[in-house]
Amino acid sequence: MSFELFLILYLLGTYLLASIPFGYIVGKLFGKDITKEGSGNIGATNVTRTIGKKAGALVLILDLLKGFIPVYIAKHIFWDSKYVAVVAVVAVMGHCFSVFMKFKGGKGVATGFGVLLALSLKTAFIVFLLWLGVFLVSGYVSLASVFAASLSWIVFFYIEKDMYLTTAVFISSLLIIMKHSSNIERLMEGTEHRFLHKD
Repeated sequence: MSFELFLILYLLGTYLLASIPFGYIVGKLFGKDITKEGSGNIGATNVTRTIGKKAGALVLILDLLKGFIPVYIAKHIFWDSKYVAVVAVVAVMGHCFSVFMKFKGGKGVATGFGVLLALSLKTAFIVFLLWLGVFLVSGYVSLASVFAASLSWIVFFYIEKDMYLTTAVFISSLLIIMKHSSNIERLMEGTEHRFLHKD
């Protein structure tokens, strides 16, 4: 098998893995269609709100792993970071635009964090602290996610100094921010739901 064919198959496998809508599947296991509950999003936050903490934690871990696993493996089988960068972006795109959900999907935060964990543990730790700080102060998951995503590529470049991978993190952050457009509108209007500090 040629390298080009292997790369194409690996990218396809990454996309299909990342496309698995674990939030929707877990929701069905609990007898609920998560796309018709709460915000309608298939991510861990909506699952937690509508089903419970255990279900939400399970979805969070599974969504994180489908970003972490393909990128972690890619780091060890591809010698050039530009190929790893493509795998990273495809993983986030798979979650955000799932083939199993008619190219709709989650907002990419957990899967994107899984990708970041595989690429740079130091960056992931700092970005998590940024996310946690904003979340604890504001109570908004969406605000914390957009803030952390916005700074993730800057932190990554400062630590890793790899342009290909930094570009991948930058593209992923744009996808995450784009998927949060409705949340950003609600934040500006003051109608976004808080996860903590509820009124």
